Amino acid sequence: MERVEATFVKHFANANRTKGMNILRPKAKKERHILTFSTGFSAGCVFSLIVALVAIIRTRNILQGDGQKQYMNTMFPLYSLFGFIVLHIIMYAANIYYWRRYKVNYSFIFGFKQGTELGYRQVLLVGFTIGVFALLCVLANLDMEADPKTESYQTFTELLPLFLLIAMFVVLVLPFNFFYRSSRFFFLACVFRCLAAPLYKVTLPDFFLADQFTSQVQALRSIEFYICYYGWGDFRHRKNTCKNSVYNSFLFIVAIIPYVSRLLQCLRRLFEEKNPDQGYNGIKYFLTIVAVCLRTAYSFHKGDIVWRVVAVISSAAAAIFSTYWDFVHDWGLLHRTSKNRWLRDKLLIPQKKVYFIAMILNVLLRFAWIQTVLDFNFSFMHRQTMVTAVASLEIIRRGIWSFFRLENEHLNNVGKYRAFKSVPLPFNYDEDEDKDD
Repeated sequence: MERVEATFVKHFANANRTKGMNILRPKAKKERHILTFSTGFSAGCVFSLIVALVAIIRTRNILQGDGQKQYMNTMFPLYSLFGFIVLHIIMYAANIYYWRRYKVNYSFIFGFKQGTELGYRQVLLVGFTIGVFALLCVLANLDMEADPKTESYQTFTELLPLFLLIAMFVVLVLPFNFFYRSSRFFFLACVFRCLAAPLYKVTLPDFFLADQFTSQVQALRSIEFYICYYGWGDFRHRKNTCKNSVYNSFLFIVAIIPYVSRLLQCLRRLFEEKNPDQGYNGIKYFLTIVAVCLRTAYSFHKGDIVWRVVAVISSAAAAIFSTYWDFVHDWGLLHRTSKNRWLRDKLLIPQKKVYFIAMILNVLLRFAWIQTVLDFNFSFMHRQTMVTAVASLEIIRRGIWSFFRLENEHLNNVGKYRAFKSVPLPFNYDEDEDKDD
């Protein structure tokens, strides 16, 4: 053993024994009490702010004010973006918790550097921190009535959501070694490769992230609304001028960007791997692109029976194909001859009913889009609230999908380019280059 250690230190650690032994015998990361406290404190703040928000709305009867409709059409879409982000982060944190609980080697599958992967507490801290600042901005920006003299709202409070969005972007791209720099840069690199598809070889983190973005279409449209509202709208008077033909055209473009990225990734893998499954997967995303475009077009032709029928047929076809692909290819289930009937031979969760419940939820949540073409109306719910609710259900569905997708990858190596039986060598990178405490 000593000879092996000496050889490793000499050839792979530049004769630096301390550095070499830290690589060969890495110390287990200890959960810091400050992290647990900060996560719990931020979660408590989020809960308290939500209670305060509900209490203020109820006591002041804000939702019955004359400016309620104007607020829902302008400010609500701006703040809903942060809700989508926080919800997705919470789902990812839950996935990390259960991946660790059921021994899914997610850090190796994603290719995180050893010791830099985030735990679920750290991810929750990020999500709750964003939630706290977003809710503080909402509370500071609850004005429903304009100043009677100037007929305008306070400029500073109207700009709060924009300031928060810019602050989040700045923190994300800062090069300084704080606030999980390696994870931030890993995320940015994956985003770049998703946008540059198919110019780069497709790896699991890239197409996994692109799939996550397909569930954030409404968030991407919210970013488009930010640009239009603050760039060309009259935000001081909360006048929404984002209803012109250019804005409507970009609603189509923004919505299909994640699906086009996945389609190009599938074509790249089809060309490289000669695997026909990637071609079928590409067809799935093409059908989804058509369905999204037709549903968006129908939203501009409400009441037109032809547009409704076309939107329903295309969306149903895409949803059925996607559901089949989720179960059979992504999750590896529905094997009738398996020893676990209609599931698969290897299962990490001992309770088989969990898989059947997940499949049922996947179907129900995937077909939540049906309200957009059947025009369900609830008197107690504003249209923007309905849109946000449907988008949130899709994010929850994606969170459920993510757990079983990675479980299947861990067990069966579905990606066919990473063998999990091999042990990653510790000298592929310099661990001292980037450490997140």
